[in-house]
Amino acid sequence: MSPNRAVPRCISPLRLRRRLAAAVAIALCAVAPVGNAAAETGDEFVARLNREFADIYRELNAAGWTQATYITVDTQWLSARANERFLAAFSRAVEESKQFDGKPMSAASRRAIDLLRQGVAAPAPDDPAKRAELATILAGMEAKYGEARYCKDGGKDCRDEVQLKTVLEESRNYDELLDAWKGWHDQARGLRPDYVRFTDLANEGARTLGYKDLGAMWRSGYDMPADDFTREAARLYQQVEPLYKDLQCYARGRLAAKYGEDKVPAGKPIPAHLFGNMWAQQWDAAYDIFEPYPGVSQLDVDSALVAQNYDSVRMAKSAEAFYQSIAFPALPATFWERSMLSQPRDRNVQCHASAWHMDGKDDVRIKMCTRPTFEELQTIYHEMGHVYYYLGYKDQPFMFQNGAHDGFHEAIGDTVTLSMTPAYLAQIGLVPESKPSKEAVINQQMKMALEKIAFLPFGKMIDEWRWQVFSGQVKPENYNAAWWALREKYQGIRPPVARTEADFDPGAKYHIPGNTPYTRYFLSFILQFQFQKALCDAAGFKGPLSECSVYGNEEAGRRFAAMLAKGASQPWQDTLYELTGTRQMDGSALIEYFEPLRGWLREQNKGETCGW
Repeated sequence: MSPNRAVPRCISPLRLRRRLAAAVAIALCAVAPVGNAAAETGDEFVARLNREFADIYRELNAAGWTQATYITVDTQWLSARANERFLAAFSRAVEESKQFDGKPMSAASRRAIDLLRQGVAAPAPDDPAKRAELATILAGMEAKYGEARYCKDGGKDCRDEVQLKTVLEESRNYDELLDAWKGWHDQARGLRPDYVRFTDLANEGARTLGYKDLGAMWRSGYDMPADDFTREAARLYQQVEPLYKDLQCYARGRLAAKYGEDKVPAGKPIPAHLFGNMWAQQWDAAYDIFEPYPGVSQLDVDSALVAQNYDSVRMAKSAEAFYQSIAFPALPATFWERSMLSQPRDRNVQCHASAWHMDGKDDVRIKMCTRPTFEELQTIYHEMGHVYYYLGYKDQPFMFQNGAHDGFHEAIGDTVTLSMTPAYLAQIGLVPESKPSKEAVINQQMKMALEKIAFLPFGKMIDEWRWQVFSGQVKPENYNAAWWALREKYQGIRPPVARTEADFDPGAKYHIPGNTPYTRYFLSFILQFQFQKALCDAAGFKGPLSECSVYGNEEAGRRFAAMLAKGASQPWQDTLYELTGTRQMDGSALIEYFEPLRGWLREQNKGETCGW
């Protein structure tokens, strides 16, 4: 799953099962336990779980894949029934696991049970009526979000989220942007009472599992105490915050020049609707406003892909060739036989790109309606990272078939896309060989910074708001004020019109009503640069980190593959150490990567009133 825009860019079935569990799994806990759990040891219980879940998981994915690639009433019904069976088993397992608290077992079995319990994003109370209520609320919040429409002219002109997002991305008219922004955010007002009740019920469920509140439970999923993780996330953000502040100051100057200093005053937070994104989380859609040197070295990869007849298979082969060049294996033949890489003409499908691990072994697939664009070439390289992670840990027990922590899985493919440098693109014949000018380097870094750096404070504050809500630090009567206080603190932005507690602006971001933890994305944006630094060092690369591509370096690939093979079998600190030589996540590689842009921004910001 990705933070980009409103919907996931990539959902693996393993992570999908946890999202489904968040919605309804514990509501089914009243089902009587299966097996003779009372006669089992902890080690035997975990061994049984690994066997049973592997079988159920395969059925779940077969039904899910069929629904996604052949959408009918019947396939949706079959998928729903498979989900119910999986979630019932998942919920029974969580309930059964409680009897082994304090009992002797191997360290691996204890880790498996801990991972099982932390895989539920919204545990429900023991009371059956409350379990059912929580499931209903979660399903209802997702439905309300998906059905939301902003209507004008007496209901004749109604637009959904996608249409309103398009206005934010494409319009450069201040009033049009404001209308679309306000229209979408106003739709979330009705979610507030649902979210208040959800918080009460989910907190009660978290306490039944031994956690102080739901936020503490989420933070406990990182192989350290919850409070230690809070400090760790803050430390990471402090590392990268200066670069964000430089970018924000530059962006404000460009936006003031575009829309007027009366609307974007110096030294003040920036109105949130001017960045080309409904949530101001990534700013690359407004690159035309922020481009340092207009027209300099715009690499036309799109035209090259069309001219060279790149179809969906050839684009996927290009991604596979990159991974093979760093000593990863060829994909199984079944990948090419069973993946859906282009949009069928004869049926409805879900075109949203996703990677699938069908059987916990070699049956890996990508579902994507590929078009010959550079953005989609990057997407398929990213999805291939998930696929190779699946293949890397396929020999682990089922409970360990996941990333080292939830930030790792998203970071793998993004690490590889960092190696898609102009030099690499020239090497595979998609752009001419040339030494980029200083201006071209700054343009390239700016475009990437608008995606990567602009996201960091947003990635940090989403869960910080929820942690405060779950702990009771923020009360329901202050939900919206606390939301905007954090957005101003971290992003230096403000609502473009006055907002009150009649509004519920957090609910305008899918991951809040969808109850998807968000810190994973913040961590992945740190880790991908840390991984890239380690791989470039292993490859013996000398030069600016932003110019490094590990294409063709088998030593870098072997080290990368060794990390993937560990899955979730050990604390992530140990897995990180084996690749990077450190047990700490670290933002210094990200800062190093953007050093050319950072120096340029400081020069541009001289004399400006920065900060807010």
